[in-house]
Amino acid sequence: MEKLVQELKEKLRPKIRPISWAGDKLVLLDQRLLPFETRYIEARTVAEVADAIREMKVRGAPAIGITAAFGMVIALIEKKPRSIDEALKVLEQAKNTLAKTRPTAVNLFWALDRMYNKAVESASKAASVNELLQDLEEEAKRIFEEELEAEIRMGIYGAELLENGDTVLTICNAGGLATGTGIGTATAPIYIATALGKQVSVIAPETRPWQQGARLTVYELMQNGIRTTLIADTAVGLVMYKKLVNVVMVGADRILLDGHVFNKIGTLNEAVLAHEFGIPFYVLAPTSTIDTKSKVEEVKIEERDPDEVRTVRTSQGPVYVTVKDVPVFNPVFDVTPPKYVTGIITEKGVAIQPLHKNLRRLLNLT
Repeated sequence: MEKLVQELKEKLRPKIRPISWAGDKLVLLDQRLLPFETRYIEARTVAEVADAIREMKVRGAPAIGITAAFGMVIALIEKKPRSIDEALKVLEQAKNTLAKTRPTAVNLFWALDRMYNKAVESASKAASVNELLQDLEEEAKRIFEEELEAEIRMGIYGAELLENGDTVLTICNAGGLATGTGIGTATAPIYIATALGKQVSVIAPETRPWQQGARLTVYELMQNGIRTTLIADTAVGLVMYKKLVNVVMVGADRILLDGHVFNKIGTLNEAVLAHEFGIPFYVLAPTSTIDTKSKVEEVKIEERDPDEVRTVRTSQGPVYVTVKDVPVFNPVFDVTPPKYVTGIITEKGVAIQPLHKNLRRLLNLT
């Protein structure tokens, strides 16, 4: 596989760069504006990085983690601590600030912990704050490169499950926009299968209320030459009933060791329907998305602004489609029980049923 991974790294050159590090700042594609406008923003402070994550200028679990990692580097550049001890205090403050931005995606906390632990390790060896800064910058770059390689590996595993002519149903955006690499998790098998000569198409539900499917997945797949059909969220059952779908592939914001999957609201609907119609349902995510500690009842599901549901987004801004003061329940994610999941595809391989045993084996925790 190693040779194939390197070959695909060279061959897959996505047209979209959602995250770029410019030495002293992050350059982020503002995903709120797509597909109507392509605008890049710069984040030079921890507050600006936190705002980018909180306001969904950058979104998707892996991309949030990468952004947060560079946010820790920015903390040292911004605050200019004069000693190693002061630098560690600055990093702890930055870690706490960034951790409060989004509560559900586990990659955020994984990346922050990894960066802070690296800082503590480097602090005992670094001769200066500048040396510590260089160590952290290299670690953040490493997180990005590891994510890219993980996506290629899970894409290879996923592409093996696709036949020539297959149509994949997905949800939300688990493409390169969501991971920062331009390749993605749920879209990685599609890109790699295509690169290997298979004809694969995609059905993308619009994914209300933020319409990441309509705005982002359709945009990115079409930019990369993948045949894509957009449907309303409510058409998912019909396309399965009509046998227009061969396989479902979705991403994840958090996966528990027992196989519960937290992902964009609507994922549970697809999983239950796929189970009913006998369609394989796969979840694709790097192992950094697997939460080895939490129980399902302990995970907080984020709720967002009610106006995201009361309105639709247009190039001129949000437009109300209902009574302005109607009460709204707006959870961003739902949870899919393990019994509806055919397999979980990671860079280390595919965990199939029983998930509570095979995820542990995959992570060498047994």
